[in-house]
Amino acid sequence: MKCDMHNHSIFSDGTFTPEKLVEIARESNLSAIALTDHNTILGLDRFLNAPNSSNIHLVGGIEFSTDYKGIELHILGLFIPKEFYSEIEEKVKNELKKKEQSNINLVNNLIKKGFDLTYEDIKNTTPNGNINRAVIANYMMHKGYVESVSEAFEKYLNPSNGLYTPPEKLSALDTIEYINSIGAVSVLAHPFLNLKTEDKIREFLTVAKEKGLDGMEVYYSKFSEEQTAITEKLADEFNLIKSGGSDFHGENKPEIKMGTGKCNLNIPYSVYENLKRRFSEKNK
Repeated sequence: MKCDMHNHSIFSDGTFTPEKLVEIARESNLSAIALTDHNTILGLDRFLNAPNSSNIHLVGGIEFSTDYKGIELHILGLFIPKEFYSEIEEKVKNELKKKEQSNINLVNNLIKKGFDLTYEDIKNTTPNGNINRAVIANYMMHKGYVESVSEAFEKYLNPSNGLYTPPEKLSALDTIEYINSIGAVSVLAHPFLNLKTEDKIREFLTVAKEKGLDGMEVYYSKFSEEQTAITEKLADEFNLIKSGGSDFHGENKPEIKMGTGKCNLNIPYSVYENLKRRFSEKNK
């Protein structure tokens, strides 16, 4: 029995509907999956009520984009109680406006640099008009401006290149406290993607644990064996639940498959059980 606690739908930057995610989970022989769209819970009702003949355990979640000392960190909230949906959507509304404006500014800067593209054309490539830098990178690749998404980020979409200015974000530590306040489970997503080194991850975990951080992704599509081993060690050191997810986006990241990532994942069902147990403990 396997699970996948990090997936995206058309309600953020994935290419499949919430219902299709459940279907893919069944085809992939998964026993539990979470929907964790970026800064929105608008797909959760459809996800949790999707046809589910295999009785897969469905976890309603969200992936908050947050800031810690100028570093963008992603914090997952899992097992989001339905009574807080409206409150969460209101909480992230301003953040989404800031994000859209930063993406508009990025596209305008790319146009000034000579690229033949428009914001509307990029929006039209997505099911719900949701855009982030990965979508922009995909569009640039399909237009032939770059050979890969990673090349687009390296040459144009990284803040260090001067074309993209990240929007102001929620505080990572405040977000962890908020997730705990509503009885949900907080998980640090893909720590090596943002914090880069073991020392920086340890520094963050030291303060995040005091704020009530519940878990950390140790099984992740883009982690090396060494990075997985380090995060497992750190999870034990800080008494955190070991979580894991593919970060499945569908056709926007075709190399990543639900449940198996880049054929390097095998997330045990016990990950779901441990997260669910923490949720139950919080809501006795």
